[in-house]
Amino acid sequence: MDKTPGPEIAHDEDVSQKREDIHNPSDASLEEGSHFDDPKRNARLARRFDWHILPLCAWVYLLNYLDRGNIGNAKVLNQETGDSLLLQTGMGANEYAITVSLFSVAYALFEVPSNWIMKNYVRPSLWLGILLFAWGAFTMSFSGVQNFPTVVILRFFIGVFEAGFFPGIVYLTTFWYRVEERSVRIAFVLASATAAGAFGGCIAYGVGHMNQVAGLEGFRWLSIIEGLVTVLSVLLVVFFLPDYPSRAPFLNSEDKKFAEGRLQRQGGGFTKTHATKAEIIETCFSPRMLAHYSAYVTDCVPLGSLTFFTPTIVNGLGYSSIEAQLMTVPPWIVGYVVCLTLAWSADHFNARGWHITLSSVLGGIGWLTAGLLPADAYLQRYGCLMLCACGAFPSAGPLSAWVTCNVPSIVTMGVATALNNSAAGISQVIAQWIWRASEADRGYPTGNFVCAGASFVTATIAVGLRLHYGRLNRIGGTDASGKKRVWLY
Repeated sequence: MDKTPGPEIAHDEDVSQKREDIHNPSDASLEEGSHFDDPKRNARLARRFDWHILPLCAWVYLLNYLDRGNIGNAKVLNQETGDSLLLQTGMGANEYAITVSLFSVAYALFEVPSNWIMKNYVRPSLWLGILLFAWGAFTMSFSGVQNFPTVVILRFFIGVFEAGFFPGIVYLTTFWYRVEERSVRIAFVLASATAAGAFGGCIAYGVGHMNQVAGLEGFRWLSIIEGLVTVLSVLLVVFFLPDYPSRAPFLNSEDKKFAEGRLQRQGGGFTKTHATKAEIIETCFSPRMLAHYSAYVTDCVPLGSLTFFTPTIVNGLGYSSIEAQLMTVPPWIVGYVVCLTLAWSADHFNARGWHITLSSVLGGIGWLTAGLLPADAYLQRYGCLMLCACGAFPSAGPLSAWVTCNVPSIVTMGVATALNNSAAGISQVIAQWIWRASEADRGYPTGNFVCAGASFVTATIAVGLRLHYGRLNRIGGTDASGKKRVWLY
């Protein structure tokens, strides 16, 4: 497939100016282009984009979550025979928490630089392909770990290269989709993470039976298999993921103009225009945006708990290490269905705040109940885990899309999406330390109660943002450039 290079080759001023003209049509052309609001044509074009963008992004994000979360499977896999990651490397619970915490620190540090590189130097498909190859290679290298320092270093570098992937995908959606189209698309990609949880449990269950095949422990086979699939998927991203509507080979010239124009009417699309100091400050530090980032922090505490500790939680419900891998599957399936349903409804009814509130409250009830139940109430606590899965993941999609809908300026879109996702790194660090091995016989009360509190805080912030955006629309609130706009809630 012909893929004309993106912005990384546009050093000549004339070429750069032409690209600016393509991506930023004049106000006059937008006023004349009322046909950009044609609902049938918009829907038809969005569906075409879906076929070319979403399946590939969802597949690779599934790999992202498999490689991110497989350490949770490796932690307990084959522990009965002394072949788990912890036992083979001499790690304890604290060393494991440090390892995953540093992984999350890498996430928080490298997401903003990654989006900056993608905006200014490297076209999206190539940059995402580079990230994919790097973390896949490090995941395969993880199969050779023998001690704690090696585990820490390799997991840190996996975090460095995985960090930019999801904010990069969210940023990519703003090049293609209008604000009211994004939640369900982002959620479709994000839902693949819940599918990864289900697949990861199934894969770990099967790989657990490969323990000592060719003299390798099961967790080493897990790293080899999942890392290899990731590396092989690089070619799909580099050659088949479209970058910008103006360069999409599957669109004719008329459709390219329409695709660009329909976004510009809402202040969207790709732009190389540099942000002003005021726009950057408002994106990074305004109370409204900090509320968005805080909501993502609190939402990702239970989300990180589910990602890294579901096998541990299920193992604590009385299942063996291999059985625990399989029993992690149903909660992820429930989360997948609820995630897609909630995101579609949030976009359809333009009510992201209320949907996030409902989902977070349900998740909070699940965590709170699990913490209050006796440790040996296995069936009831497993049912609570299903309810927990209806909280964090389903809320993450609308939360991510909400930021892109109400960013202070289109030119700071990449910064806003990266900062929002960097918040997940902070919350994942918190998640590493609340599931204490010493509390296993008590059903992990600290982990359950902290996740419950985080879920209820997310719901509270969502209500506050919903009411705030309603007020901004009533009084004609302006963005960072002083222009009135419709704020989505």
